[in-house]
Amino acid sequence: MSHQSAEKGHNPTGRLPWGALFVLILGTFMGVLDGSIVNVALPRMMNIFNVSTDHIQWVLTIYLLVGGMVIPASGYLADRFGYKTIYLGSLVLFTITSMLCGMSWSADSIIVARGFQAIGGGMVIPISMAYIYRIWPKEKIGMALGVWGLTMMVAPTIGPTLGGYLVDNFSWRLIFYINLPVGLFTVLLGLAFLKETPRLSALKLDYIGLVLISGACFAILFALSKGQSWGWSAQSTVTFLVVGFFGFVLFFFWELHVPQPVMDVRLLRNTTYLLSLAASSMAAIALFTGIFIVPMFTQSVQGHSPLQTGLILMPAALVAGALMPLAGKLFDKLGAAILASCGLALVGVMTYVLHNITADIPVRDLQVLLSLRSVGLGFSMMPLMTAGMNTVPGPMVAQASAMMNVVRQVAASFGIALVTYVLVDRTAFHTERLSEAVGLLEPLGSYHYNQVVAGVSAVIGPAAADGATPGLLAGMVHKQAAVLAVGDAFIIAAVLALAAIPLVLGLTRGRIEAARKREEERFMADRRGVGSINPVGATEQDR
Repeated sequence: MSHQSAEKGHNPTGRLPWGALFVLILGTFMGVLDGSIVNVALPRMMNIFNVSTDHIQWVLTIYLLVGGMVIPASGYLADRFGYKTIYLGSLVLFTITSMLCGMSWSADSIIVARGFQAIGGGMVIPISMAYIYRIWPKEKIGMALGVWGLTMMVAPTIGPTLGGYLVDNFSWRLIFYINLPVGLFTVLLGLAFLKETPRLSALKLDYIGLVLISGACFAILFALSKGQSWGWSAQSTVTFLVVGFFGFVLFFFWELHVPQPVMDVRLLRNTTYLLSLAASSMAAIALFTGIFIVPMFTQSVQGHSPLQTGLILMPAALVAGALMPLAGKLFDKLGAAILASCGLALVGVMTYVLHNITADIPVRDLQVLLSLRSVGLGFSMMPLMTAGMNTVPGPMVAQASAMMNVVRQVAASFGIALVTYVLVDRTAFHTERLSEAVGLLEPLGSYHYNQVVAGVSAVIGPAAADGATPGLLAGMVHKQAAVLAVGDAFIIAAVLALAAIPLVLGLTRGRIEAARKREEERFMADRRGVGSINPVGATEQDR
């Protein structure tokens, strides 16, 4: 069944399926939200379960690892058993395991429950993205993805805010129990509004390919999440990185010779899709580095609570979320090149401006800078993802969505690992340099030291000043070093955002349409050939 016929079959009245889109948005929001809402509850869990920081961190790590491992299988499952079945099944699993997380009696029990929760949460996002392409008119897909994509911008910010409120005022268990009514409501709406897609009953699972890509994702994501604590040159880190790299290489060559691949690497011969994949990955790094850096700055340097930090970030998230539907409409008319290049330029410039922030920057000034940066993110994220997906033939959108989300997951983890390394390394560097500046052996060291002593004496008296000054001075040095390190990390993020601009200049509307026609012709030719990339079997609905 062609993509066009599928659209007509699932939308015979010609009316836009807003109810189905709302269901997909709710499920995606739950999956993304749960990746960030748990962070603020970890200290409370650590005290309640009486475990170490390394142990409780597995509550986050297991969700990242399992979520990344199941994404590659989402394309096959949706094509084989139907999008509606797998999407609602993922939501049911996510909801039930959320209840189990809330009922946990030990750290190990919640880690196991989170692993099963990640199976549902990991598949919801790629399936919902591919589902939109199956039910929405191609010429208006930008608007739909713009509305759907606002969840990707807003949910990571709402997570810490909501989590902080629930943990501080009620119980950490509510961060999981809150999924129960929302999940049940979403499933009931899905049963009413979602239409089942054709099921490819003849499709066979590529077990070897699934093991290779899942194992490679596990190794890379695990190394990126643990590299800073283990050390990037440690044998364990290097081993996981090497295993992951060769896992991806073996997977690539294996999939080229399999009639029914679990995730078709032939999609990468589509240059438009490849450019979109690369550019959206770099934009994702810029997005997640901001989500990671700013909370560290506001909490560690300025002393705000997680709830206050979430409220500081909220305006920027709302700005990006509000602009994404508008960006979707503009994408349908202009293509991705103009929108994405202007958006990335604004992200790069505002991220670079942020490297000049100081420890005492007013909250309102910080919110303005972050909001201006979010204007660029709002105009770039959706067009970058949609440009490549629009060139993919209808029967391949599930695999294309799975591949895009795998790359996005790895890119986000790489971005966070890179920023963590920069923060730690540059904090040590700036601490050393600032300590030298106030050292008594430096030409002006005695002058600076005496200035601090005089200031302390004015507050606590000369007698206590000599004993208190060294500790106070060390704290001031470390605080300023952390601020300078945050500035260095922002520079890295700015460079990555600006470096993506050349990749998007070719994503014009005309070139996207030409690539779409070319890929559909290529797909039909491959389909008729002996080595069909997605052989057509008799579908259950066709029967």
